[in-house]
Parts: sequence; structure tokens; C-alpha cells
Amino acid sequence: MGIPKKKALGALDRAFLAGEGRDVMMHVGGLLEFSPPPGKSLGFYQRLREEVATVKEVDPPFDRKLLHPDLLGSPTQAWISDERFDIDYHVRRSALASPGDERELGVLVSRLHGTPLDFHRPPWEAHFIEGLEGGRVALYVKLHHALVDGYTGMRILQRSLSSSPKDADTPLFFAPRARDDGKRAHDEEAPTLASLLHAVREQVGAAKSVGRALMSVARAIRSDDRSLALPLQAPKSTLNQRISRSRRFATQRIDAARVKRIATAAGGTVNDVVLAITGSALRRFLTEQGTLPQPSLVAMVPVNIRPKDDPGGGNAVGAVLATLATDVRAPKERLARIIDSTQRAKAMLQGMSKTAIMQYSALVLAPMMLSFVPGVAGRMRPAFNVVVSNVPGPDKPLYFRGWKLDEIYPLSIPFHGYGLNITLQSYAGSLNFGFTGCRDTVPHLQRLAVYSGEVVSELERAWGCE
Repeated sequence: MGIPKKKALGALDRAFLAGEGRDVMMHVGGLLEFSPPPGKSLGFYQRLREEVATVKEVDPPFDRKLLHPDLLGSPTQAWISDERFDIDYHVRRSALASPGDERELGVLVSRLHGTPLDFHRPPWEAHFIEGLEGGRVALYVKLHHALVDGYTGMRILQRSLSSSPKDADTPLFFAPRARDDGKRAHDEEAPTLASLLHAVREQVGAAKSVGRALMSVARAIRSDDRSLALPLQAPKSTLNQRISRSRRFATQRIDAARVKRIATAAGGTVNDVVLAITGSALRRFLTEQGTLPQPSLVAMVPVNIRPKDDPGGGNAVGAVLATLATDVRAPKERLARIIDSTQRAKAMLQGMSKTAIMQYSALVLAPMMLSFVPGVAGRMRPAFNVVVSNVPGPDKPLYFRGWKLDEIYPLSIPFHGYGLNITLQSYAGSLNFGFTGCRDTVPHLQRLAVYSGEVVSELERAWGCE
């Protein structure tokens, strides 16, 4: 057996490993729900189990484990191939007491998402869940964020899906793909002197862009410019406390056409309306609890900075801050404030290289790392109040071995000082919201999901889109 090849971790990948702890688990996930094809044949799981049993190796990144699984913060940490890969450990079968409803599915997925991954193995799991009403099935997949980001994870999961309901042999998402060059996907060429010099020049150029952006931030602070959400401007709130390891997961599905009509009427984007939905729902949710801060809540919005044809892998994500205008009573004014805020934030990134955006994002989010210091979470102003992330997905219906994909919901990461994460996935004309929260910090999370669906009508009335 040869020496396994190493793959270096990026700075952001290392940060996700450094954040791992007893109560903070830095994995993301996806919940996919399927309805059976007409005349569903019995033995679906038996055939699936037999197919999985034949898998001897998997494609990267699913074969990668950590070189130092007991020292996550090791300076020599790297990914290596798992030479003793065991597919039966990673792919599992679960069942609800039939007929299981959406609430029972949510309870099971909340429990699965609240358990840590084993770093002595490649850090991912796939759970096929049966027993849902109407003969439906679900697939819950979780992967550590150091292994893939949400963009990459979605592209990988889609490899198991087909646009045709007649396709009965699409390979499972972790199965090896044929390659013309005979190379494994994780084989990498050694860096050349020219490539190293180019990287140095890129870092120097990025530092200049970041410096200009920080000067803009400084000017906004001096002039008390509230249209630009600034670091450490977010108020303290009940969302920003130390968390426990228990999780709660809730979902909401919203017609994308309704959101697009509101965005057009308001002169904003779909993401602007998503932030307005979030701000409106959080205002109602926290007002009922008597815990709404007087200043507006601030959202951190991840920004994918990959080229359109980038195959993914690792993490390539920037970040901007945006107001949720929760201090505004009127829905129309709230959305207008949000549009102004996001336009200012995006203007900060204009003209920056990918490297510069990542450097700037790291500086903006640096105060967040203080929440991992014992006793700090909840005592100081947070870097932001909540994460709101929009992951683009397929716009046409997809199928898995003839089973129609009805819904797909992302799950993400609460951590100390930031007990709620809202991530949505677009799919076939709908926006599917996944609310992942700490069970103790954000009680009654399902209410927030319900309110998110109801406030769409408020925005439609406000902008004349009914």
C-alpha cells in the first residue's frame, strides 16, 4: 500500500475545523423528499442495499479523511484518502413509524443533525428514511463544512438525480465517475515557481482592494451612515447566546414566482425579498416573545465567488452584511431599506478579485471568532445576528430512480453566539427554506417558519402584487 496523497486545506476549511466542539458541530446537510412512481414496485430498498454493498471505492471528496483526526487544529492538517473505506458506515437506513408525517420527519432529522461526525472516517453520512405518508421516502445527507461548501454539496447531490422519470440507473452521488485521463479527481500537480509568484502578486493586489473597502467602512462609521451594515453594528439579541448541542429544524416552501413579482415591483432582487421575508418573520417572532431589539437585526449573507463553470470542492465563499430593517413597522419601507443596504454592500465588492473578497470577508467576520472564547457569547455585541443564505438549485423537476423529488431543504450550522441559521434552496419554481436552530436558544422554531410563509402576503399587498 502506497503513501496516501495529501490535499491541503484552505484557510476557511481550517476555520470550520477549528470551530468544531462539543456543542458546535460544523456540518451542513440536505433533506430531500421523494414521492413514488406510478405502480411503485416493492423491493426498492433491497435493490438499493445490494447496490451500495458493491461499492468498494468512492469519488473525492467522499473518500477523504483527516490526517490528524484527534488534532483538528494541527498546522500540518490535510486530507488523505481513506484506504479502509467502509461504505456501510456512511450509508444508513432509517424508518418512521408508518405513516410518518412532516413533524415526525423533522424530529428525526433534528436528532440526526445534532450528532457529531466521526473524524477518523471521511466526515459524511447519508440516511435513507422510509415510512412517510403516501409511500414517500426521504434522504438526509450531512457533510462537514471543511469538506465541501453548500454550493459544492448541492452540485454533488444532483449527480444522483435525473431529469427523466424513466432513468433507473443514475449512479449514486458518491459513486466513481469515468474519466478520460485516468486521473483521480484529487490528483494535483505540484505548484511551479511561476504559479507561486502569481499567487504572491494576487495577494498583494487583493490587499490594496481590501484597504480601499475598509476606508469606505471607516468613512461610514464617522458619518453615522446607517444604510451600510457595519461590523459590530448588530444589537444583542436572544438569538446570540451560547448554544447547546440539541438542534431543531423547520421548513417552509414559498412560490418563487410570488417572490420575483415583489422583487420586480420594488426594484430589488429575489435575495432582497428573501431578507425582507426573514426580517418580517423575525420581527413578529421576537415581538411575541418580548425580545425584539430596538436597533435593526443584521444578517450575514454568504456570497458564492466561484466562476460559473467551477466544479466546486473546498470553500470559496465571501460574505456581506445587510440590515433586516426589523426596526421598521411597515413592510414596504422595510424592503426599501433592505434594498438600499444590499446595494451598498455589493458596491463594496465591485472590482475586487476572488482573493480580495475572501480577505475582506475574513476581516468583516473576524469579531465572530470571539464567540468561541469561553464566556464571551451573549456578553458582547455580535458581528451579526443571523445567517441568511440562498443556494441556487435546479429549476426543473428531478427524479431518483423514477421517484420524483418533491422538496429539498438545506440544513446548516448554529454556533456559539449565533443560534439560528436560515438557508434556502431554489428548486423547480419554489424557494425551500430550512431553519436550523439551537433547541434551547431558539424555542418554537416552527412558528418562525410559519410566519415566513404568511408575511409574503403582506409584502404582496404593500407592493400591489396580489
